[in-house]
Amino acid sequence: VSARQLTVQMMQNPQILAALQERLDGLNGSPSGYMESLPKVVKRRVNALKNLQVKCAHIEAKFYEEVHELERKYAALYQPLFDKRSDIVKAAYEPTDEECEWKADEEEELTDEMKEKAKLEEEKKDEEKEDPKGIPEFWLTVFKNVDLLSDMLQEHDEPILKHLQDIKVKFSDPGQPMSFTLEFHFEPNDFFTNTMLTKTYKMRSEPDENDPFSFDGPEIMSCTGCTIDWTKGKNVTLKTIKKKQKHKGRGTVRTVTKTVPNDSFFNFFTPPEVPENGELDEDSEAILAADFEIGHFIRERIVPRAVLYFTGEAIEDDDDDVSVGI
Repeated sequence: VSARQLTVQMMQNPQILAALQERLDGLNGSPSGYMESLPKVVKRRVNALKNLQVKCAHIEAKFYEEVHELERKYAALYQPLFDKRSDIVKAAYEPTDEECEWKADEEEELTDEMKEKAKLEEEKKDEEKEDPKGIPEFWLTVFKNVDLLSDMLQEHDEPILKHLQDIKVKFSDPGQPMSFTLEFHFEPNDFFTNTMLTKTYKMRSEPDENDPFSFDGPEIMSCTGCTIDWTKGKNVTLKTIKKKQKHKGRGTVRTVTKTVPNDSFFNFFTPPEVPENGELDEDSEAILAADFEIGHFIRERIVPRAVLYFTGEAIEDDDDDVSVGI
């Protein structure tokens, strides 16, 4: 039984809940109640500690700024490897035998006879079908393997995502406000004329003056998408519906055609805009919260470890580590 399941079972037990409540009732009221009970001189000293805590939050903000600089530095070191990955996926480069050598886990090791048999079967399969180029449907498979992304996918999105050749992360330049951009690179296709779709996330890495103690590292504040230049009749983010309309005076019925929004992964590139005052309605807030989580997940997990999401090996690791932090 996992710790999580155990906790759920315990919290459903009325006796355990009653005992917990009794313990809580025995504590000295709420934290504010306890503070009120302290002598004035002690309260003054606690205020001094809180001022120190605010200074700690500002130092922590500087720490995260340096982390961002390090991420930028190492992104440049990773990029040649990611470029080679992209070249292999889209068949711009054929890896050598040496590069394709991969030692299987010990339990997977086969006898020479079994290896030979497997090799012959593979060769026979290859002869039967056309020689595929690169790694077909690489990114589409990655998306389908990750719940967070597959939940956004619709059937009509899949033929388009077969043309996705690479996803890159670009960090903001030194001295610029903290942000990162996801670049989705597509091969020429019948759906839109763009070769690249972008999504930029602006981040804040300083404590909020009104609530400095809530600071817990950089947080995404807003995001902007891009315009997709759809080929006529191919826009999957819209659908046409027919509606019957009754004429009030004459009583005749006519059919009108109406274009309405349609569920699609490509709505990811038109997120709700955050107004100047920062106030959003509940729906927009929920959409943006999910959007920020997806953007962060693509940047932190998908792009650096794409092959492991393609094979499914990374999925087990994520199941063990449910939380996603920035």
